[in-house]
Amino acid sequence: MSLLDVKNVTKVYGKKGQKQFTALNGISFTAEKGEFLVIMGASGSGKTTLLNILSTLDKPTQGQVLINGKDTSRLSKNEMADFRGQEIGFIFQDFNLLENLNVRENIALPLFLKSLSAKRIDPLVEKVAKRLDISELLDKYPSQLSGGQKQRVAASRALVHEPAILLADEPTGALDSKSARELLTTMESLNQQGVTTLMVTHDPFSASFGKRIIFIKDGKVDSELTKGEKSRGVFYEELLAKLGTLEN
Repeated sequence: MSLLDVKNVTKVYGKKGQKQFTALNGISFTAEKGEFLVIMGASGSGKTTLLNILSTLDKPTQGQVLINGKDTSRLSKNEMADFRGQEIGFIFQDFNLLENLNVRENIALPLFLKSLSAKRIDPLVEKVAKRLDISELLDKYPSQLSGGQKQRVAASRALVHEPAILLADEPTGALDSKSARELLTTMESLNQQGVTTLMVTHDPFSASFGKRIIFIKDGKVDSELTKGEKSRGVFYEELLAKLGTLEN
């Protein structure tokens, strides 16, 4: 069974009888456990709407999204919040760290929200900080960190509760090229350790770290590319050629 199953999802904004806009138009795809899937598309193609629905921040007008076999559109508001807190990790473009909390407290936030005791929280925070190589930053505050360090903290927070899937929204958008490469290498390594990842990006370099790329256009799946056994460099060149054909 697929870890993520998107079935004929349509999202229409606007009320009946008024001007309506169809952001997603019957989109379907799956992601297997352990996959690193990338969603690409031009501005206005429906990427953000899709990500909002996958992360349970929004509901489809029609269709289903199943994560770990559970139909998220059938969950109540409270059930959805619980589900999000257990099954989904999210990395935002602009870090979304709380400035008045230190790194340790920022990472622990999802666990505090689950009302875990400090005794249980501390080892989980230490474990994920070690995994992302930021153990020495735990007592610092966001204002003392570089952009790349902030995004590693954000990634740690997204992974501390060991979610079924990691969602990343343009995670390198606010980073310089060196920090971006470091974060992508970390995400690639996490995926190799079994973290199922779905990243939305418009950046071909970032996308080349994925295993499969789905291109969406006008709210539908247009085509896809699979890395297979190719090196990342070869896959990147293939992706650039593909993007050239999509733009024409």
